[in-house]
Amino acid sequence: MKKICVYTLVLLFIWFSLDMTGFSIGDFTLVEAAWNSIDGVWWIIFLTLSTLFILKEKIGKYLLSVFVLLWAVIQFYSHWYYTLFGASEKTINSYNQYFKETYHIIPSSKEILIPDFYHIVLHILILTTLFSLLLFIINNQKKQWERY
Repeated sequence: MKKICVYTLVLLFIWFSLDMTGFSIGDFTLVEAAWNSIDGVWWIIFLTLSTLFILKEKIGKYLLSVFVLLWAVIQFYSHWYYTLFGASEKTINSYNQYFKETYHIIPSSKEILIPDFYHIVLHILILTTLFSLLLFIINNQKKQWERY
């Protein structure tokens, strides 16, 4: 089970690292570099807690799980909340302007906030990682109870 957690962490780390470097090929821009923003701090925290989980599983699994849960909540309220429940015209215009150069599977809209491709995949990977960490913690708890 830990291997699955590490696998999802590696995928999420690689994908999130694209946010640090930016990734473009010709006119195609997946994500622009955001190292000098809060994303850079978030990346360092994620790297540190992922390493802690790998090296010191007992405490690392809890700290990393809380971090990934917090990350999921923040991403929900930064993107999907507005998609699902609506946003002001100003918010939609601001969002579309900020992410205008990035690749969209579904074209941006003036009526609804549509996350770009990078963020859709990022959110799927965050949720997959959170789910695998929670299953790992639950399975470890079950094993401990079975010993007694």
